[in-house]
Amino acid sequence: MRETKVKIHQWLLPLSWLYRLAVGLRNQLFTLGVLKTRSFDTPVIAVGNLTVGGTGKTPHVEYLIRLLHDKVKVAVLSRGYKRKSRGFVLAGDDTTASEIGDELFQVKNKFGNIHVAACENRCEGIDKLTDDSVAEGTDVIILDDAFQHRYVKPGINILLVDYNRPLDDDRLLPAGRLREPKESKSRADMVIITKCPKDLKAIDFRVITKTMNLFPYQDLFFTTLCYGSLYQLFGDSQRTIDSLNDTNVLLLTGIASPNQMRADLQDHCASLKQLAYSDHHNFRAKDAATIERQLNELPQPRIIVTTEKDAARLRELHDLSDEVRKAIFVLPIEVKFMLGQEEYFDEKIISYVRKNSKNSTLTKKKKEDKKPRKPQSATGPRTISFINN
Repeated sequence: MRETKVKIHQWLLPLSWLYRLAVGLRNQLFTLGVLKTRSFDTPVIAVGNLTVGGTGKTPHVEYLIRLLHDKVKVAVLSRGYKRKSRGFVLAGDDTTASEIGDELFQVKNKFGNIHVAACENRCEGIDKLTDDSVAEGTDVIILDDAFQHRYVKPGINILLVDYNRPLDDDRLLPAGRLREPKESKSRADMVIITKCPKDLKAIDFRVITKTMNLFPYQDLFFTTLCYGSLYQLFGDSQRTIDSLNDTNVLLLTGIASPNQMRADLQDHCASLKQLAYSDHHNFRAKDAATIERQLNELPQPRIIVTTEKDAARLRELHDLSDEVRKAIFVLPIEVKFMLGQEEYFDEKIISYVRKNSKNSTLTKKKKEDKKPRKPQSATGPRTISFINN
């Protein structure tokens, strides 16, 4: 059974009650139609959360990109948190993290054949991305961090919930980290419990499913984090996590929830020291000096391990010494579906895109799928979601 340690600032609860009134009024205005929600002809998939940061949005957005990018022209749209630009910005080959934000830069750096754009106004951003004179051939748009952006009505609304921060244990801002009351989860078509331990027991799945108390139209999924091979940020070297057993590691992060990464790395290295900055931290010259000092306090052999999101900002920090630059390795993070749910999730996403896309290739594939097929044996495999089980 899981044990959670959700920190609540009890003395701020009165402010949370006022915050609830404001959020409730806004949601009611959308319900009554006073504030308008737009639908779009192009398939739109939104990925978001109810809490502030740390649920693993970017790895899940990347999962969707990997699933779709060889089938359709994918576009990713976000507001580009903490970017230095304003308005609509379509990423090009020379676009920097400061222009579109670290998360979008990470996505663009990994997937060069997709459209990546930042825009505070998501409706405006979608209009731009569906204009062939701006972004040619967009077939599907993935909205990053858009659960609260109700001016857009997505075709599929995916809500992420951190396994380590259950909604029932949290409170609204500023006492807790909830952006909206937990009841707002009813707007989601899919709910994913993220960052689950790999050894989660069957009874835990059942308890979480019962606690979430979703509606019949909602699917519940579970994912866990997995790591790729470490690669040198300013070089060509690569190494696996298992090769760190005799190495001293400085874990350098500027993300909302680095503790899971720390716990996963700790068992694979000789020693681990953590240097944690706030989420989306803008690294400066004084940080470069701190990083070098912390690194030099570790015995040899030693390296720095950081996230792909932090790497996007570290690339622009020109004050790093040669020793530090050689020592920085990036640890890619991906998600893996549990309980054999991957096939079911993939099919739900692909079917939605096929049904709503104007892409002729997808339409042809859809028609081919509808052709009569020989009946399969009743003993053949079938995939169902855990919530339907």
